[in-house]
This record gives sequence, C-alpha cells and structure tokens, in this order.
Amino acid sequence: MTKLGVRLGLCALLGAAFACSTTKTEKLEATYGPTESVVEVVAVLRRHVPDDTYRFPPATDFTGRNVYRSSLLRLETIERIQADPLRSGYMDPVIDFAKARALERLRAYDLARLHYLRAGQREGELHDSAEQSAAICDRISEAVGIGIQLENPLRPPTDGPPPGTDNPEKVVAQLEERVALLSFLYDELEGSYFQAVIAEEVERADEVRASYFVDRRNILPDGQLRAVAELQRVITRHAASKNRLKHMIVLANLYSTLAREYVEASPPESLEFDPAEFQDLIEPAAELYESVAAHDGTPEKLEAARRLEALLAFTLQVDGDRFSY
Repeated sequence: MTKLGVRLGLCALLGAAFACSTTKTEKLEATYGPTESVVEVVAVLRRHVPDDTYRFPPATDFTGRNVYRSSLLRLETIERIQADPLRSGYMDPVIDFAKARALERLRAYDLARLHYLRAGQREGELHDSAEQSAAICDRISEAVGIGIQLENPLRPPTDGPPPGTDNPEKVVAQLEERVALLSFLYDELEGSYFQAVIAEEVERADEVRASYFVDRRNILPDGQLRAVAELQRVITRHAASKNRLKHMIVLANLYSTLAREYVEASPPESLEFDPAEFQDLIEPAAELYESVAAHDGTPEKLEAARRLEALLAFTLQVDGDRFSY
C-alpha cells in the first residue's frame, strides 16, 4: 500500500471516530438538555400522576429533583422562553391542567384549583376533568384548613400561642374533624389517584396532632406519656407509609431526649437516680434505632445508625459499669 493510501485510510478512521463522538455528544445533549416541548413535560407528568406517593417516595427526574416540582418549573420555563409561539393561547388549557396536576402533589391545593378552573374555561376534552379536579382540590383545601398547623420555627414569634392551642380537647376534636372529612372524601374517590394525596394529608394531620403533644409534654398532665402514645399512634396508623421509618426515628428521639432530661434532673451520682427508670427510656430508643438501621438503602438507616452510636456513648457516660450496650 502506498503512503497516499495509508494517509487516506487514517483520515477515514479519524473521520469515522469524529462522527461517532459527535453523535454521542448530540445524543447526550438531547437527553440532558433543556425541555423544549410542552408535550414532553406533560407526558412525563402524566406517567407519574397515578403514582402512590403515600406508600412510595415521589419519582425523580434525571437531576434527582421531585418530578412534580421539576415538571412545574419546566412548564414555567417554556412559557417564559417560548412566549411568542404560545401567544395564541392554543396550549393554555393543557399547560394550566398540567400545572394543576403538579401543584396538587406539592400541597398547593388553592393554586391547583385556580389552574383547573382556568383549564376548564374552554370546551374540550379537559373541561369536565378540570372542573371535577377543581372541586376535589377545593374540598381538600377546606379540610386541611381545619385545626392547627405545624408552626414554622423560622417565622417571627407571634404574641402568644395560636388561638385554641391551650385546650388539648379542642385541638384533638378539630384535627379529628379534618381527618373525618378527608376520610369521607377518600372513600368517595375509590380508585382515583387522589386517594394517595388524601392519605398523605391524613398522615400529616396525625403528625400535627403528635407534634402538638410533644411540644407541650412538660405542660400538660401526663404529658410525657401522652406524647409517647401519640407518636406510637402515628406509627401504627401509617405502617404502610413511605415515612414509617421517619416516624420511628421521631419516637426514638423522644425517648432519647427524655433519657437526657432525666439524667439532668437526677444525676447518676445522686441517690435520686434510678437505673431502672433510665433503662426504661434507653431500651426502646435503642431498639427503634436498631430496627431502622437494619433497612439498607434508605437515608433513615444512616441517621438511625449515627443516633444509636450517640445514644450508646451517652449511656456509657452515665454508667459504663452497669449498662452493656
């Protein structure tokens, strides 16, 4: 083979390699590039609307972000970037309907209702579904608004506790009313994906109730026992929830906190310290942490394992001769 032939052969191989590299790059950019089509976003969202987010964590996109939040952000980005092509409004019902589907999974029921109503203003395939979904979001929002809410610790303190929070019976009655309305709607919507949304709100209501008694356990009569009982209630009622391990850690944390408070009030070197009472607090905390730490592949496993180590270190500091953990 002549030198010219060798050179032509090398050029051909380099060209082929460059073409393959360019194709791979274009494919990679197409996969991870910005979304340019409303249809693409709607297709992804439609695929995950039926997901049972009560039992399983929400799906994520390739960036690791919640698929409902990412879909909402992508729709807003498309509206901003492609404002001129969308000016005619021919895609408005689809965009509003898709936004509403994403918003209801982000607990923004009032906003979801408004977008459903906007999507239902035009006659078409989405009209009836949009009006029905708007009514459901309205009922969920009304139910969720009953009773106390979890207090945001980052907000400036208000003048005194929220109204009605000084009466435990009233707090429980209001939260039970919320759960009753949600449960009635849950049964009414049998077979609908809305059941997962409603189940999450029932779980949150139970969490709010337990948090109320945990926060006021040093004020209310038998507050410590009531706080433990309420957290145990959450674990029992929501054994199928994706948050079950988290609920177990919260209860273990309470036991651990009670143990530390007991040691502060009754130092181990004093005659007031009762090893049996201390053991009654340490054992359930350790058992809960160990149980959660046995679940491989979960973030809760790491948290429980670290908290268990801290608990055992604390136990040895209290009395290393008596306890064998």
